[in-house]
Amino acid sequence: GNGNSPVPTGWPPVEGPGASKVVPLFPLPNLFLFPGTVMPLHVFERRYRQMIEDSLDGPGRLVIGTVLEKHLSDIAGAPPVHEIAGLGEIARHERLPDGRFVIMLVGLARVRIREVPSERLYRRVEAAPLTEVQVCEDEEQRLRRELIEAVLARTPDLRDNADKLPADMPISHLADLLLLRMQLPQSAMQPLYSELVVADRAR
Repeated sequence: GNGNSPVPTGWPPVEGPGASKVVPLFPLPNLFLFPGTVMPLHVFERRYRQMIEDSLDGPGRLVIGTVLEKHLSDIAGAPPVHEIAGLGEIARHERLPDGRFVIMLVGLARVRIREVPSERLYRRVEAAPLTEVQVCEDEEQRLRRELIEAVLARTPDLRDNADKLPADMPISHLADLLLLRMQLPQSAMQPLYSELVVADRAR
């Protein structure tokens, strides 16, 4: 986690379709950015204010990396983060008079990250897109029904408005929605967030 880790060989090239990209890293404790969700963030540390300034001048994308539980006491430094992280895009931002930011980050995808050297105050990672293994047709209807029931059981405001869950919502998003509703400890959430076989995550 010192910013000097070599990029492993065999990774996708930095250019081209499906390629990995170098983006800023925002390490946070016990937070996971799920695809399709919106995460509000209050940015006040100097290094992360610089990160947002740079991002607003560029593509506006950054990675939310979950700090490993054993290293939460090192949050002020450069703690190691989980290798499966969330790539997000700044959808809205407000610059406060004292230089702080309030941003709304939209989750785009799960990515596998490797730290690369950074000349800025903040850390940077190479983020390689991950492909999920979709559910087979035989299992899809049953899993969809069970996931919807579980989500509704934990979401009182949806129980009388089940049609607010789109019929064509991908099972991967339904499973993620359930995970968000369950408020699991990091030790349980981390392996589930990282599970790319959608049926296994859903079960």
